[in-house]
Amino acid sequence: MKYLLLISLLFLISCKKERTIHISAKNAATGEGYSGLGFVLRETKGYVTSTGEVQKKVYEGTLNAQGEAVFNYKLKNNRSYVLTTLVPDEELCYINNTSYTLANTDDNFKFDFLFAECATLQRKVTNINCIDSSDKIEIYIDNTMHSTLNIPWVLNGCANSTTSPTKVPIGTYTLHWIVTKSNISTDYYDTFSLVLNETKIHEIEY
Repeated sequence: MKYLLLISLLFLISCKKERTIHISAKNAATGEGYSGLGFVLRETKGYVTSTGEVQKKVYEGTLNAQGEAVFNYKLKNNRSYVLTTLVPDEELCYINNTSYTLANTDDNFKFDFLFAECATLQRKVTNINCIDSSDKIEIYIDNTMHSTLNIPWVLNGCANSTTSPTKVPIGTYTLHWIVTKSNISTDYYDTFSLVLNETKIHEIEY
């Protein structure tokens, strides 16, 4: 009987292992931490209880002045957990994640949440020295958090195109465009930054 109790006790102890969990919530463009932002760790039961509950809150806290938090928690082997952060009050144009699922068997217990506020960007492209319909321009644009996917904007012939003002994440933007005229291609580059609530018109004449 004593051996059975000892085995049961060892089994219960082995079902939990204390993990050190690191959280950070940063501005993706500036690197500044979101001080005081709340976070919650919930345990997922894996089944629906009589009250309909599938998750229960097991830990909560707030991020420090650097937008970070470190805490220890004993995770159960037979449970999964959901770590959630609140969203900053500002209007956001970039969110990389608001929750992560974790388990005791994971290798990584560091979780980063990234956000970025909005600016407004309008793009104007004009072929001011058009030769003929074979003229072409390919424009690639990327930003700090690579949220543009860097998909080319291609215009042919005597192009004259202006986009609508669009809300985009703040941060640094890099442009690469390739102009082809008379079967000769030339590369051009530009960089600019957008700050909170700024409105910018970026113009290319070729």
